[in-house]
This record gives sequence, C-alpha cells and structure tokens, in this order.
Amino acid sequence: MRRPTLPIAAPIMLSMALIACPSSAQTRQPSIPPPSIVAYRPHSTLVVPEHPVPRAKFPAVDFHGHPPDLSTPENIERVVAAMDELNLQVMVQARPSSGDRLTRQIDAVRAAGYADRFVFFASLDLRNVGPGSGARIAKQLEEDVAAGAVGIGEIMKGFGLSIQKADGTRLHLDDPELDVVWETAGRLGVPVFVHTADPAEFFEPMDYENERWLEMALFESRRYFDRSRFPSFEELMAERDRMIAKHPNTTWVVAHMSWYANDLGKLGQLFDRYPNVLGELGAVLYDLGRQPRFARQFFIEYQDRILFGKDSFAPDEYPYYWRVFETADEYFDYYRDYHAFWKLYGLDLPDEVLKKVYYANAARIVPHMPTTGFPGS
Repeated sequence: MRRPTLPIAAPIMLSMALIACPSSAQTRQPSIPPPSIVAYRPHSTLVVPEHPVPRAKFPAVDFHGHPPDLSTPENIERVVAAMDELNLQVMVQARPSSGDRLTRQIDAVRAAGYADRFVFFASLDLRNVGPGSGARIAKQLEEDVAAGAVGIGEIMKGFGLSIQKADGTRLHLDDPELDVVWETAGRLGVPVFVHTADPAEFFEPMDYENERWLEMALFESRRYFDRSRFPSFEELMAERDRMIAKHPNTTWVVAHMSWYANDLGKLGQLFDRYPNVLGELGAVLYDLGRQPRFARQFFIEYQDRILFGKDSFAPDEYPYYWRVFETADEYFDYYRDYHAFWKLYGLDLPDEVLKKVYYANAARIVPHMPTTGFPGS
C-alpha cells in the first residue's frame, strides 16, 4: 500500500496561511480559570444513529487473549460464559506459560470439556541469554509443542526493551543466539507472536504536543524517552525487522499492528516486504476508529494479513471492537479516555473481510485450531 501523500505546494501554502492568519483560538486565553485536562469532560450534543453491537456478527478467535489462569474449573467456566455472550468461539491463552504451568491449563481445559474453546501458546525464557541458551530454549519449545502448545507468545515488550543477557548487555531482538529458536518454530509450523516496543509517542519527549501526554503522566512505566535507559522506537523496530528477515520460513504475528495503526502506509510496507508477517489488532482500536475511510481501505487490501485480538480480558470492552468493525456509526466514545481523547467512527467492513479477520486467518496459521462453531465447519 502506498503511503498517503500531499502535493508539495500544500504544506508550504498551509504554513504561509498559518503565519499570515494565526488562529485566535491558539492565542487567546480563557477569562476564567480553565479546568485541568482530567476535569474537562464535555458532553457531545451530536445526535446521530447508534448501533451498539453486543455480539460479534461471526464467531471470533481472540488471538491476543489474556484470560486468568485456566487451571481451575471456576476460571474456565467464568471465561467461557463471557465468550458465549460475545460470540468469541476460541481464545488463545497468550499469558506466559511453559512446562508444568502450560500442561496444567491444557489438562484442566480438556477435563472441563472445553478443548474446542481454547488454544495455548508457549512462552520463552529469554533471561540471561548466553552461549548455548538458544538450543536450551528451542528444546523447551519442542517439549511444549509436543504437550499441546500451538504457537509462541505473547513474547512481551521486555524483549528488546529491557531484558538483559548473561553479560549484562541488552538482549537485541535479532541476537544470533536465538536464531535456532525461530528456525525451530518454522520447522514445527507454529507462529511467533511478538510484542515489540510500545506506542512511538512513549519514546518521544513528554511535552504538550505529545498525543499520549496524559497516559504518560498517569503511568510512569510508559515513559521511554530517556535514551540513556532505553533504545529508540526506530532502533527496536529495525532489530525486529532484521529478526524477521533472517527467518522467512517462520510465521510472525506482530502484536498491536506493530504500533503502526497511526501510519497504516508504513504497516502496508511491512506486509509487502515480509509475506510471512501478519498483524494483530489488540489495543489499537483508538487509531483505527479515527480514520474510518483509510482504515477500511487498508483492511480490504490486506484482509489476509489481519487478526482480531483484544489484549486485556475485559468483556465489556469487546463490543467497541465489533461496533467499529461492523457498523458505519459516527462519533462515539472509546472505552479508555487516557488512550484517546477523540471519538471513534465505524469502518463498516464487508462480511468477507470480517470473516477473515475474526477467524479464518487465525485458522490458517495456527495448527490444530478448533473448527467447531465456525461457518462451514
């Protein structure tokens, strides 16, 4: 997909206009004390048709599931009940689990009679990597897949951002010691689900022009602009891309649409460059819903490369995704005001695109994906 461009003269003319006619809204000050950014919550007076969507139109796979530990009947029943209400047919358990923790959950789900509702990904222990670590991690991966795991992940953002090697240096995503792990994943036919970095704004100066200032102000742990402590966003993505490039026979799923949902042209370039890469939708709805026409075009063009995923397991938040994807509604709220202070618009995606995003793409790349409950099964 080509990145959108403007005529060369347009930015120059716009700049000249702004210089000649400065906006009074930018220069005038309130005559009464202004509210704080958290206190100002205006209610919209806009009246437009509304079409809430409590259940997905088609059965969905949550590729980015973070339900509670699924080793107890109580937790399993509670999660399945919520899935039934939302029309979530299958959930990927992407919470870190390997070895005994993995097998306990697999066994518990089977015993509860819900083997067709969950699949499990295996986590990797990437701490203190040194000579020989890659072979050890690959061996554990083989054991976890033999026990029933059907993917790797979610590999958390600490990989590249903060995890250190045995020698105390930062573990780069493209570290050659890990090549055997990614090759093993390709040989076993299981996808690698990797979360790299965080929104690019978290790596930028925390000034009043930063779109995510409020979130950074609320959560100190989301401030990565100190280059003496953290690599840049661009550096992390470059490492991730080199890792992917070295392993063309491995299927990669980039969590959160690679944090490129605010620049879909760049995400399209990533997809064009690496045909073995797919993107997952968790926690980026706020960016998609503010560009409904361009996002709709992107979904249609790359309909075979996008996977539905939610991230945090909050049942009352899923219907926002259904509404954005399935309706043409206008100017409605997002569920977390510190993520986005703007409103959302529906993409009104075609049914064939919805089916691929909701379940068909996941069924294509995840081995042994349950088929019960899906159209045509």
